[in-house]
Amino acid sequence: MNVRHVLVLPDRDAAEEVAQEAVDRFGLPEEPQLVRDALAGEDDAEDAQWLVVVEDPQDRLDATALDGLAAEYEGWLEAP
Repeated sequence: MNVRHVLVLPDRDAAEEVAQEAVDRFGLPEEPQLVRDALAGEDDAEDAQWLVVVEDPQDRLDATALDGLAAEYEGWLEAP
């Protein structure tokens, strides 16, 4: 079962920091993917959220810990 966790962050800088911190904190084999998520109907890049997509093929990561990491950067873990 391939589990994917999606962390939502307010900007690119926060997303990049969370991606690196996730590697360090959880011992990920590779850095998570960053995806720009423009809010519906918004063309302004300033209104874009950034997603950090963490692949978890063994389903071993703790969702509460991931949510806590995102919260440190004013983000959250998207509900599955």
